[in-house]
Formats: sequence, structure tokens, C-alpha cells
Amino acid sequence: MDSPSMASVMNSLFMAGFFTVILLLTVFGIATLISHVKEWMMKEKRPPIAGLMLHQLVYFNTLFDYQTFLARKYPTYRLILASHSDIYTSDPVNVEYILKTNFSNYSKGKYNYEIMKDLFGDGIFAVDGDKWRHQRKLASYEFSTKVLRDFSSDVFRSNAAKLVANVSEAASLNKMIDLQDMLMKSTLDSMFKVGFGIELNSLSGSNEFGNRFTKAFDDSNVIVFWRFVDPFWKIKRFLNIGLEASLKRNIKVMDDFVFNLIKHKREQMKSETKSERSKQDILSRFLIESEKDAAANMTDRYLRDIILNFMVAGKDTSANTLTWFFYMLCKNPFIQEKIVQEVRESTNTAGNDISNSIDEFTERITEEALDKMQYLHAALTETLRLYPAVPVDGKNSDEEDILPDGLKVRKGDGMNYMPYAMGRMTYIWGDDAEDFRPERWLQNGVFRPESPFKFTAFQAGPRICLGKEFAYRQMKIFAAILLNFFKFKLRDEKKEAKYRTMFTLHMDQGLHLFAFHRLKN
Repeated sequence: MDSPSMASVMNSLFMAGFFTVILLLTVFGIATLISHVKEWMMKEKRPPIAGLMLHQLVYFNTLFDYQTFLARKYPTYRLILASHSDIYTSDPVNVEYILKTNFSNYSKGKYNYEIMKDLFGDGIFAVDGDKWRHQRKLASYEFSTKVLRDFSSDVFRSNAAKLVANVSEAASLNKMIDLQDMLMKSTLDSMFKVGFGIELNSLSGSNEFGNRFTKAFDDSNVIVFWRFVDPFWKIKRFLNIGLEASLKRNIKVMDDFVFNLIKHKREQMKSETKSERSKQDILSRFLIESEKDAAANMTDRYLRDIILNFMVAGKDTSANTLTWFFYMLCKNPFIQEKIVQEVRESTNTAGNDISNSIDEFTERITEEALDKMQYLHAALTETLRLYPAVPVDGKNSDEEDILPDGLKVRKGDGMNYMPYAMGRMTYIWGDDAEDFRPERWLQNGVFRPESPFKFTAFQAGPRICLGKEFAYRQMKIFAAILLNFFKFKLRDEKKEAKYRTMFTLHMDQGLHLFAFHRLKN
């Protein structure tokens, strides 16, 4: 008997795989249907069912707008799986309850940890308990030190000046730029300098390893977030196929890069005297701390996780927010000019005193000058209200509970609050909720903050972002320096920007615009 041809073997394998997928989908669908019927028969006061978790797969490319659509119908709702429900809320009262009042019941949980571990490891974004408390305590101390504040401000000013030089070259040639790409590289350079104490120079494009790290990091961000809507990601990871195979390759690129940096830093510090080791960068300070506290068990793997979480917090969030900020300024040129006027008044460069020297102007961006930029602070905050760096954040209910609105939560339910949707709710912000209006944050010209449970861009409660002031300082320095030297105009003013669905609110396809040199007043 002749052996089967390769084509027939491949065809048989394809058919077997196809029917396996169909079987899995059928079983999954039946289990979900049974769960749906059981939920419908229950008399408990549960959040209304807005659909299946699979619906988020259908709407993945516009996921945060889909969540906004549902939030307008139900301030708190749920999507169901066969195994559990995922609850979503945009109600500030419920948000305060889960993030503060009953904080102990709403952890990141095993479900979120399993999804995020390959990328975030045991870093602060993914863990609970002792590891979270240890990193929180350590980071809280580091972010409060004057040494780090002064060092990071110098780094931000230096990298903003390099960015101005790049934009200036493009402006002189009337060449279009992708400002998002430039901001991503520039903030990455800043975070590597502050985090590792090294010059990455990704903005110049001269560091091949840095560019590979950046691409691997951004692609991993997307793939890991996809796991939340893909019920078969564990099977794909086991088989090492599709996106999971790509993720594995990306993680290796990042791990190799970061582990080499940690190894180099350890060796460097061994050869230094104690007087030479009063380092300013985060990694050096963590290594010094680990020697003081052996119980902390800061292995290279643990340091990798801490640093990568720090990179997400410092690079992606600031660069994404600045991207949306400049997009909104292009859409609102009057606001752009108002900020420029404030920047020049705050730095005493109004009138004919404005300097063409980048270095001279950056020296004027002092803490005192930044504090005077109240309208800029309001405009950045308004950007974060509409385009929060983290558009949705998930927790897990460790025990049964009753929310303030009387809705029941079961043990194991996912619990998510939605900063992106919340920024668009008229029942929170009024009829002009979707308008970009920095003035809503000002009272007699002075910035007036809102409740962190209403404005949730930096979380709230015990897990509130420790780098909030750090982020504002970086964004204000970059924004002030860029706007002092350039006027920005979109390449296509009619085109509406879209986001790329991932952990952080990344603008899809970049921010393409033209920069024009500003003249002396």
C-alpha cells in the first residue's frame, strides 16, 4: 500500500485541528449558556448582565469604547464566562469601595497574575501581599528622596533638549514627524537613565539593542492584554504557537537585555568604594538596599520584575499621555497658545526676552517655574481624564461582598473599574464630559484636584500611583520645552486618532504632524 502523500497528511491534520477548535468552542458555548440560564434564574441582586466575555473579543479593537457604551446603560454591569463573571463599574462610589473602603477583599488575584506574570513577573503591578508591600515601601522611600527628584528632573530636561534638536531639524526641512515615536524613545531614554543609570540613546537610533528592547516590550504589552479576551491562550502557550510563540521570543529579548544590565551593574558596584556608591539611579539604590536587607532576597529575577514594572509606569504612561496631549492641542489651537503664554510668563521669557538657546531655556524650567504652570497642569490632567494612561484596571473578589449600590459580588468575580469610560460619563462630569476643557480643573486660576475615585487615572486608595508627581514633572518639562520652541499642526486635521488596545492607551499608527519654529515675541 502506498504511503499517504504529504498533502493528504497535512489536510488530515488541518481537519483534526479544525474540528478540535469547533468542539472546544461548542463546549465553551454550552457551558456559558448554562451559566447564563443559572444567572437568569437567580433571585439575588446581581449586576445586570450586559453580555458575554466573548463580546470583548468581537469588539477588541475598540474595546474601551465598547465598555463606555455599556457604562452609559449600566454604571455597574457584568460580562459572564462559564467559570465566573467579570464586573465592570464606572460608579465613583463603588470605585472608592473597592479601591479603599474594602481594599483587602479586592486583590490582583490568581487570574490576573497568571495572565500578566510572563511580562510583569512579580513586579508591583501584578502581585499582592508581602511582595507588593515590600516593593511599595521601597518605592515610596525612593520616590520621596530629593536626590531622585533632582536627578530625574535633570535627566528630563536633558532629554527634552535632545528631542527639541530632533524636532528642530524636521521643522527646518518642513518634514512630517511621528511625535508619538519620538516621545516614546525620549521617555524610554529618560527611564533607562533614571532606572539603570545608562544612556540608551534610542532617540538617536544608534542603539540597536535598545530598539529591539522597545519593540519587544510594546508587542508584549499588546499580546499579554489580548489574553484577557482569548479563552485559548493557555493552549496556545503550551503548543507555542501564534501570538504566544511571539511573546516567548519577545520576553527572551527583554530578559537578555535587562539581565545583562543588572549583571553589569552588580560587577560595577563591587569595584567601587562606599563613598562612590551613593548612586542616583533606581537600580543602584535597590542593589544597595538589598545588601542592607538580605531577607528581601533581591535576586536578578526579582530586580528584573521591579525594573520592568517601573519602565511601564515611567515610559509608556508619560509618553502616551503626552501624545494625546499634543493631539488635543492641535485640535484646540487656542489652548495650545494659552499654554505657551503661561510657559513664557512662568519662565520669565515673555516679550523680547525669549531665547533661541535650548540649553538656556531648559535651565529656566525650575521647580518654581513648573509650580506656576497651573493651566498646563490642568491641560495635562484633562488629557488624562479623557485618555487615561491605563484605560481599565482589574481586581479580583476574594470573598462574597455587597457593593454600596446593593449589588452582590461573588467570590472569584473579576472586579474592574474603567478610567477611560468614567471620563466620558455625563453623570460624573456633566453634559460637557466629552469636551476637552482644562478650565474645569481651575478655580481662580489655581489647579483644583478632584476626588481620586472620580478621576482615577492614578488609581486611588492604598495602591495609588507613587509616581504621580514624578509623571507630572516629566510631562510638564517635556511639554513646556517643546511648546516654547514649536507650534504643532496635524498632518490630517480631519482624521480622528484611534488607540491600540493594550494595557496602556497607545495611539494607533502614531501621531503624524508638522512642527513650526516659533518666532520671538
